[in-house]
Amino acid sequence: MNDLVSIIVPCFNQAEYLAETLDSVLAQTYPHWECIIVNDGSPDNTEEIAIKYCNSDNRFIYYYKNNGGLADTRNYGIRRSHGKYILPLDSDDKIASTYLEKAVKCHIENPQLKLVYTKVMHFGVIEGECNMPKYNYDRLLHMNHIVCTCMYKREDYDKTIGYNPNMIYGLEDWDFLISLLDPNDLVIQIDEPLFFYRQKECSMITQLKPKQNEMRLRIIHNHLDVYQDLLLNFLEYYDNGIDYKALYFKICSSYAYRLGKLLLKPLLWMRRLLS
Repeated sequence: MNDLVSIIVPCFNQAEYLAETLDSVLAQTYPHWECIIVNDGSPDNTEEIAIKYCNSDNRFIYYYKNNGGLADTRNYGIRRSHGKYILPLDSDDKIASTYLEKAVKCHIENPQLKLVYTKVMHFGVIEGECNMPKYNYDRLLHMNHIVCTCMYKREDYDKTIGYNPNMIYGLEDWDFLISLLDPNDLVIQIDEPLFFYRQKECSMITQLKPKQNEMRLRIIHNHLDVYQDLLLNFLEYYDNGIDYKALYFKICSSYAYRLGKLLLKPLLWMRRLLS
C-alpha cells in the first residue's frame, strides 16, 4: 500500500491509558495503517494490553526493547515501519477518527508538503482547546508550537538522524522538527482539533521541567548551523536570570555530551555528505 501510515506508539509505564490510545487508532476512517507499539522496558502490564490488540487486528505490531528513553523508542519503531507516512502518537494521548484521512488527503493534494498537524484539544485534569500559534519557521527556532503527533514522510525522516537520543530530558520532538524542516518547507495546520493531549496531575513534562533550560541549550548545540546567527537573540529571548552562556559551556564540556557527540559524528558526517 503506497499510502500506508505508520503510527508509532512508544510505551513506558502508561498501561492504564494505552487501551484508549489504541482504540482511537482502531476508530480511524482511513483503513491503511499499521500501528507499531514499542514497549520501552515498562514494568507494568503494557505487554499484556499490546498483545491483546495485536491478536484482534494484525495491523497492530508489538516490540519490546530495553529502556532507552523516548527518542530512542520512537526511532526504534520508525526504523521498523513500512509506511509512506509517519505519525508519532504517545501512549496516553488520542487522535480523532478522521485524523489519518484528513492528514493523508493534505499530503496527496500537496505533493511538496513536508509536514501536517492539527489543532489540539486538552482532556483530563484540564479540558478545552489549546490556543497554539500558526506555524512560522522563525518562531519554531524560539518555541515549539507543533505537537509531536504530526504526519511527515518516512523518506524525509530518513534524511535526518531521527529523534536525537541526547535529548534525555524532553524536547526531543522540537529538536527533531528543526532537523526536519527548512525555512521554505510547506507546513499545513488542519483547522480542527483532531489531536487530544492528556493533561495529568504529574506528567513527564512536569517532572522534567527543571531540565528544560538545559535541553533548550542542547537544541542550539545540535543545530549550530541554524542558530549561529541567532544565538545572542535566542539567549536574550530566554533571559530570566539564568546564566545561559555558563550553562551552555558546562553542557558542551561534560563527559556525557562529548561522548554522545562522538557517537553521533558518523551519522552527522553521512547527513552532510548526502546533502
